[in-house]
Amino acid sequence: MAPVTSLSDSVQQHLATALSAALPDAGSADPLLRRSDRADFQANGILALAKKAKANPRELATQVVSQVVAGDVIKEIEVSGPGFLNITISDRAITENLAARYADTDRLGVPFAERPGTTVIDYAQPNVAKEMHVGHLRSAVIGDAVVQILEFTGESVVRRHHIGDWGTQFGMLIQYLDEHPHELDHKAAEVTGEEAMSNLDRLYKAARGLFDSDEEFKTRARRRVVDLQAGEPKTLAMWQKFVDESKIYFFSVFEKLDMEVRDPDIVGESGYNDMLAETCRLLEESGVAVRSEGALCVFFEDVKGPDGKPVPLIVQKSDGGYGYAATDLSAIRDRVFNLKANTLLYVVDARQALHFRMVFETARRAGWLNDDVKAQQLAFGTVLGKDGKPFKTRAGETVKLQDLLDEAVDRATTVVREKAEKVGLSEREIVENGRYVGIGAVKYADLSTSAVRDYKFDLDQMVSLNGDTSVYLQYAYARIQSILRKAGEARPTAHPELELAPAERAMGLHLDQFAETVLEVASAYEPHKLAAYLYQLATLLTTFYDQCPVLKAETPQQMENRLFLVDLTARTLHQGMALLGIRTPERL
Repeated sequence: MAPVTSLSDSVQQHLATALSAALPDAGSADPLLRRSDRADFQANGILALAKKAKANPRELATQVVSQVVAGDVIKEIEVSGPGFLNITISDRAITENLAARYADTDRLGVPFAERPGTTVIDYAQPNVAKEMHVGHLRSAVIGDAVVQILEFTGESVVRRHHIGDWGTQFGMLIQYLDEHPHELDHKAAEVTGEEAMSNLDRLYKAARGLFDSDEEFKTRARRRVVDLQAGEPKTLAMWQKFVDESKIYFFSVFEKLDMEVRDPDIVGESGYNDMLAETCRLLEESGVAVRSEGALCVFFEDVKGPDGKPVPLIVQKSDGGYGYAATDLSAIRDRVFNLKANTLLYVVDARQALHFRMVFETARRAGWLNDDVKAQQLAFGTVLGKDGKPFKTRAGETVKLQDLLDEAVDRATTVVREKAEKVGLSEREIVENGRYVGIGAVKYADLSTSAVRDYKFDLDQMVSLNGDTSVYLQYAYARIQSILRKAGEARPTAHPELELAPAERAMGLHLDQFAETVLEVASAYEPHKLAAYLYQLATLLTTFYDQCPVLKAETPQQMENRLFLVDLTARTLHQGMALLGIRTPERL
């Protein structure tokens, strides 16, 4: 389908033509168009142009108005204040624009990005043999939404889950497993994620206890680390057991989150082992890194410790071991040269900002990143409890992600059950919708907050039917489906000849902004702006219901037009929520 020109773009073109006629020397001047509460749009660009041309802004505005072709799109245009233009769109233009979006069933008029490239996005990074906690939630949810949004705009996206699957702690675990070989055996053929985690947790605690209390075991465990790093086959086989057991658990959590995580996308720290020595050699030979007290370091003018001395990025330790920096820099090389990425995104806790700043700057100095290949951290804030402090259990421990999701689903199922009888939901639908509402509530609470800000985790508020929650949006969608089912023979049909009520106009103009919102969100990696757009759409829908009867409309044509308006609203809610990774049940 040909792309749909938005109303704001149409008005922009009309004004730019009129500006050029009134001020031939202005070139391609920007009318600075925006939505307004005084009219449908307001253009403020004439003030700056008049100043530049040493003209009276109000007189120039009047000249521009005389050049505007009114009719098909612009119904009225008037000069206001010192030289603003207030513009009202014709009802016909609104309905025709929406009809074009409605006909584009797959994309609702959202164009593809002009210059799509390849983005590697690093998100949802759990650690092997460790429970996932609430901090992993943000990385997973934000990352997954950005993946969906970028792919929808035509970007080629490579997902990477950089799991913590390497390091000295594995010596302790492997040695313990070697001495207690049946600790990870499964009694049943099918093992659940919870059982896998329980196995790992039990083994980890036992190994840790022995490591801390038995010097001889500690020595054997340290020797194991050397064997692991040397790639000794038996040691590697036992290490793989830990990775496989952890994946059973990871996949169960991601499935609960209603997220697709594929095995080939999981490339942990171990995936870059073969590159570490070469990464260090390249950095040292190019002079980007230098030896300092035996360690290979990169120094920065603007990074100093409390004593005023430079704090380096340590790529290789003095004992020959490699730090996180060596792995992260090797990953950059792989993503740029093998995966041919133009953009590298890292959805990582804001507290790691300094580390990534130093890693990216090192990669730039080495020539791996440049003007054509950029790396960016999508930093996110902390999840807080209702008390405004970092979210912990009553005992002061980190909250397990699995427990949190289960509780969200339980609360949501209670909310769904209260309304189920009225809608006639079966028990299977109650359980399924409870999942969609609970998981949607958790995701939306995260995504409706700007990623860099901390947010309060309050389940009562998240599953509330009132306020800025996903349940409010899901109910808006389900309510429209109910109306469409009750419409009988009447079909949603656009009638451009009809006048629109104020609530219809407001909703129509907002629906027109869906495409530009999606493209803006994709280019800035800001899912919270899409959440805000959808919430506003649902709010406008509520006003529309109060003021514009659909099934009891005055004429059959008006009923068809209103069915068309609510159906497009439902499709927009459905598509927008899907881009955030949230389901919209047909009946709630």
